[in-house]
Amino acid sequence: MPSHATSVFEEGLMVPPIRLWDAGVPNRSALAIMTRNSRMPESLAADLDAECSACLMGARRLGELFDRYGVDAVESCFDAIISRTTETYRREILSQIPVGSWVWEDYAEHDGVDEPQLHTQRITLTRTAPDDPEGERLVLDFDGTGPQAKGPINHCGDYSDGVFLNLAETPERMAELDINEGIVPLIEMRFPEPGTLLTPVFPAPTNARTFVILRLLGVLAWVVAKAVDGRMPADQETIRYTGVYGEDLDGRPYLMREVLGGGSGGRYYADGEDTIHVVPDSRNLPTEFTEARFPFRVESLSLAIDSGGAGQFRGGLGYEKQIRMLKDGHFMSIADRSILACWGVKGGQAGQPFQVTIDPGGPHEREVDALADAEPVAAGEVIRIRTTGGGGWGDPLQRDPGLVVRDVVWRKVSPQAALADYGVVLTGSLEDDSLGYDAAATAAERAARPAASEAFFDRGPGYATLAAGAPYAEVDLV
Repeated sequence: MPSHATSVFEEGLMVPPIRLWDAGVPNRSALAIMTRNSRMPESLAADLDAECSACLMGARRLGELFDRYGVDAVESCFDAIISRTTETYRREILSQIPVGSWVWEDYAEHDGVDEPQLHTQRITLTRTAPDDPEGERLVLDFDGTGPQAKGPINHCGDYSDGVFLNLAETPERMAELDINEGIVPLIEMRFPEPGTLLTPVFPAPTNARTFVILRLLGVLAWVVAKAVDGRMPADQETIRYTGVYGEDLDGRPYLMREVLGGGSGGRYYADGEDTIHVVPDSRNLPTEFTEARFPFRVESLSLAIDSGGAGQFRGGLGYEKQIRMLKDGHFMSIADRSILACWGVKGGQAGQPFQVTIDPGGPHEREVDALADAEPVAAGEVIRIRTTGGGGWGDPLQRDPGLVVRDVVWRKVSPQAALADYGVVLTGSLEDDSLGYDAAATAAERAARPAASEAFFDRGPGYATLAAGAPYAEVDLV
């Protein structure tokens, strides 16, 4: 879909709710209309067939469940599961948040039409008391969110039904907890009047709304973090779409689109994870598959060194991927966090932002916008993609120097960053496996460093470029 759309009518075919299958028979007329509007109708037809087949299988198995146990028994089980979730989350999650109110905001950086700017998403979190007349719950008020964008980053949040919250004591317990409709009684959503990023007015474009949705996850996490003294992970941006398209070596149209992950944020008990994908079924495409099918060669795929934000607990690393085009084509990208990095927290530093460079080190080297539809790439040119690193958690000068040495050995942190970001004075060499650190020199180096910023969050240097030089936002103070 076009990243520079200014109206929903530019975003492709709009199909209202219709039956693609009815009484076991496919609606071939409707399916033909959809596939006829694609450059690759066979591929789209296969996707639609797979999705319909999955739905049909689910319906059949659910019907078998009702046939076996009866409607009353199955529906009673559903109700019991939902009720159990409500009570579990009230006891284990809601109880961890004190009564009070907190405010935080974050931003999308561009909408594909206007110049980069701060597109604000704000949440005021209020935790009500147990004796509140309307019940004990979390109230999420989005008042203060910025106006709807000209470009396609708008999200119809007031028409969405999903709410969730997971603040379990341990990752293991988090994995055990069900997330379903039982959470709804514990969370009240309040949206602003129509005309904002979260309440756009038709025909506002929405095809790149992923940025705003993901940003809401971070805003929610860190307004909660204010309430629980930072016991939440730092920021992450673990989804973006990149790809190339054109005609293959046989003259047939092709599209290779990939969902590359990024590093997750450092946590109050551990480093972030590398190259995490927020969409469970999306991964970087296998080299063997892509090289056999598309006219390019994957020259490297690795962790992007130094991409994770420095911290007592370091942010996870993003990808670095380089592909060389074998035939002229076009590069496309739907991404964010190319200016505003994933923020660090409680002294942790922001991670490295998303970056795409074409022909790095060559005569036609150039940076590509994160929102790009049709960047020409000549045969022989390399496309280098670096995805975001997660933000760091805690003061990097508090990190165990031995872990910094380990990260340098593992090529996650460069020797230069070990000194600049962590204040660790290395000794020995990587080449002969003698790398270590000088404890006395490291202690002296760290002691000479200035005090950390008073801000609870570090948004990276890109924030100042969009905020008239301000180093942090007012809501970043605690």
